[in-house]
Amino acid sequence: MRVAVFLACLAPLAVLLADLFGGRLGPEPIRAAELRTGIWALTLLVVTLAITPLRRLTGWNVLGGYRRMLGLFAFTYVCLHFLTWFGVDQFFALAYIGKDIVKRPYITVGFASFLLMIPLAITSRTSMVRRLGKRWATLHSLVYLAALGGVVHFTWEVKADLKQPTTYALIIVGLLLLRFLPRRAARAAPAPYRSRLTTAA
Repeated sequence: MRVAVFLACLAPLAVLLADLFGGRLGPEPIRAAELRTGIWALTLLVVTLAITPLRRLTGWNVLGGYRRMLGLFAFTYVCLHFLTWFGVDQFFALAYIGKDIVKRPYITVGFASFLLMIPLAITSRTSMVRRLGKRWATLHSLVYLAALGGVVHFTWEVKADLKQPTTYALIIVGLLLLRFLPRRAARAAPAPYRSRLTTAA
């Protein structure tokens, strides 16, 4: 199952490379590559965020074993999205890139979200979870801020067609709310059911 999930996460990159070398990215291949990597970064981030609420609601603790893999793949696609813009689109022109980050709000927000995800990726190892203790959960709650920042970046970049970024935004907000529902239900439940709900949470 882990191998299947790993390959599924790699599939969008394989399709992107096949379309790139096959000349199927359209008249603006760089923009198409940026869009695809950005969308898959958001998609995998949403799937990663869905793991904890699903585990708490269903009691399927096995899902927790896939969270780190999915999160790191989300970060991988964020890096590919950034490097496509930074290296291929802007040709590593640092002075121009710096001005772009400051002057264009959608790039500012996107870059800030990218920076937020770096410490999350670095501290994803089990050893860092043990070392940081309770601070690890506090730090990794920033993933919601990074995800919402990614949605804002997406919204301001596409400008006209807001259906897709709006869908992402609603899902992320919904998942954020779901994180708190099982614990509240456990506190409100009668005593015979409280332990069962708490265990599922």
